[in-house]
Amino acid sequence: MGNDNNLKGWVFVIGVLVILGLAAFSIVSAVQQSARQAQQAIQPVNDLTSSVATQVSQFMHPTPTILPDPVTIISGVRSLARLETIQYSVEKVITAETNQGPFGFLFGDRLILVAHGIVIAGMDLERLTPEQLELRGGALYVQLPEPEIFLTTLDNDRSYVYNRDTGLLTHGNINLETDARRAAEAEIEKAALEDGILDQAQVNAENYLYRLLRDLGYPEVIFTQQPPED
Repeated sequence: MGNDNNLKGWVFVIGVLVILGLAAFSIVSAVQQSARQAQQAIQPVNDLTSSVATQVSQFMHPTPTILPDPVTIISGVRSLARLETIQYSVEKVITAETNQGPFGFLFGDRLILVAHGIVIAGMDLERLTPEQLELRGGALYVQLPEPEIFLTTLDNDRSYVYNRDTGLLTHGNINLETDARRAAEAEIEKAALEDGILDQAQVNAENYLYRLLRDLGYPEVIFTQQPPED
């Protein structure tokens, strides 16, 4: 009799545990389903928020549109006989500013430009005339034209505005960066000249032309600054 009561008690306990397990499973399933439904319900809102954020970002930081004019005008064509003999790469830091007085914090404008540029020098052989070539005593005397700067320009891919500060009551000078770039080109060319770019252009030109004229059959080539004396 006692064993029957114990058995009935265990059956009752097991039944309760099974019912509780099923109830817990049902509750977890319901919660997960509710979570999925809630996620599905707010997904359009998330998509809308993301879309609005993207549009705001595009508005605040727009990608520039480049529209070149389809009409091309060729203003001039001429032949060149330039012998480029040296190229300098120069970096300069330029500070440009306006209205930096007592009210600079209101109306001032200041920028720092890191400018990378190149300077190319050489000789214009179109200026070499027959009168500047004379064959005498088996030697060829050559009076070369003066070396010159052919090109000074900024490397736009490497040049950039490092910093710009404008006053509280101004939008800045629209020409300030242009003026800074123009000044940078002048300073870059000045630095190359001070470093002796024209002297080196002269040496390189003489070395190149010496080998060329020797290959053409002249056994001796002499470069002079003045026409050879009789």
